[in-house]
Amino acid sequence: MTEKKRHPAAFKPGQSGNPAGKPKGAKNHATRALLKLMEGSAAQIAKAVLTAAKGGDMAAAKFVLERIVPAAKDRPLTLTLPAIKTAADIAAAQSAILQAVAAGEITPSEGTTLAGIVETRRKALETDELAQRLAELESRMEGGSNGHA
Repeated sequence: MTEKKRHPAAFKPGQSGNPAGKPKGAKNHATRALLKLMEGSAAQIAKAVLTAAKGGDMAAAKFVLERIVPAAKDRPLTLTLPAIKTAADIAAAQSAILQAVAAGEITPSEGTTLAGIVETRRKALETDELAQRLAELESRMEGGSNGHA
């Protein structure tokens, strides 16, 4: 059997050799290697991709277009929902959202987002109603009522 080599005295088990971690902005080895390979060739690569896209290569065209005009994540919506002041208003709002999706006025994912917002409003109304009911019960209890009708 061979004896294990020991670390120099500066390295202790369980202690990082670099407690501050990797410097901010430092690139990993693969990224540095790729950048070195591309050094001086970036213009040629870009020209080749553009030429391929112009020549009908749809993958190259998609790549170029995604870089020029990235897909929009959100857009402002112009959908009129009824005021939501009571639990009964929730159903009307959900119905309006469903109709807008069905008519193609908004996308299904936008409808899902709006329905989530309406659901959050429902929870807020429910919480407020429960708080009011609890306050009424507490005031009855403090008022000397023994709880009998």
